[in-house]
Amino acid sequence: MTMMINNIDLTHSALAGLPTFDARAMTSTSGLAQILLDDKIYTLRITKAGKLILTK
Repeated sequence: MTMMINNIDLTHSALAGLPTFDARAMTSTSGLAQILLDDKIYTLRITKAGKLILTK
Protein backbone atom coordinates (compact mmCIF):
# COMPACT_ATOMS: atom_id res chain seq x y z
CA MET A 1 0.00 0.00 0.00
CA THR A 2 1.31 3.45 -0.90
CA MET A 3 0.97 6.21 1.71
CA MET A 4 0.88 9.67 0.12
CA ILE A 5 0.50 13.12 1.65
CA ASN A 6 0.76 16.13 -0.65
CA ASN A 7 2.46 13.95 -3.26
CA ILE A 8 5.10 12.78 -0.76
CA ASP A 9 5.46 9.00 -0.72
CA LEU A 10 5.66 7.80 2.89
CA THR A 11 5.53 4.10 2.01
CA HIS A 12 9.19 3.40 2.73
CA SER A 13 9.57 5.95 5.50
CA ALA A 14 10.68 4.70 8.92
CA LEU A 15 7.51 6.35 10.24
CA ALA A 16 5.14 4.89 7.63
CA GLY A 17 3.13 3.02 10.29
CA LEU A 18 2.37 6.15 12.33
CA PRO A 19 -0.54 8.55 11.83
CA THR A 20 0.64 11.39 9.59
CA PHE A 21 -0.93 14.83 9.41
CA ASP A 22 -0.36 17.75 7.07
CA ALA A 23 0.50 20.71 9.32
CA ARG A 24 -0.68 23.26 6.75
CA ALA A 25 -4.06 21.52 6.49
CA MET A 26 -4.32 21.38 10.29
CA THR A 27 -3.56 25.08 10.71
CA SER A 28 -5.50 26.42 7.71
CA THR A 29 -4.61 29.95 6.61
CA SER A 30 -3.96 31.20 10.15
CA GLY A 31 -0.90 28.99 10.66
CA LEU A 32 -2.28 28.05 14.10
CA ALA A 33 -3.97 24.96 15.51
CA GLN A 34 -4.92 23.84 19.00
CA ILE A 35 -4.09 20.32 20.14
CA LEU A 36 -5.72 18.81 23.21
CA LEU A 37 -3.79 16.34 25.38
CA ASP A 38 -5.68 15.15 28.45
CA ASP A 39 -7.04 18.46 29.80
CA LYS A 40 -4.24 20.66 28.47
CA ILE A 41 -4.40 22.71 25.28
CA TYR A 42 -1.26 23.20 23.21
CA THR A 43 -0.81 25.56 20.26
CA LEU A 44 0.87 24.44 17.05
CA ARG A 45 2.24 27.32 15.00
CA ILE A 46 3.96 27.50 11.63
CA THR A 47 6.58 30.24 11.63
CA LYS A 48 7.38 32.53 8.69
CA ALA A 49 10.46 30.37 8.12
CA GLY A 50 8.25 27.28 7.78
CA LYS A 51 9.21 25.72 11.11
CA LEU A 52 6.78 24.18 13.61
CA ILE A 53 6.51 25.38 17.20
CA LEU A 54 4.39 23.60 19.80
CA THR A 55 3.69 25.59 22.97
CA LYS A 56 1.59 25.07 26.06
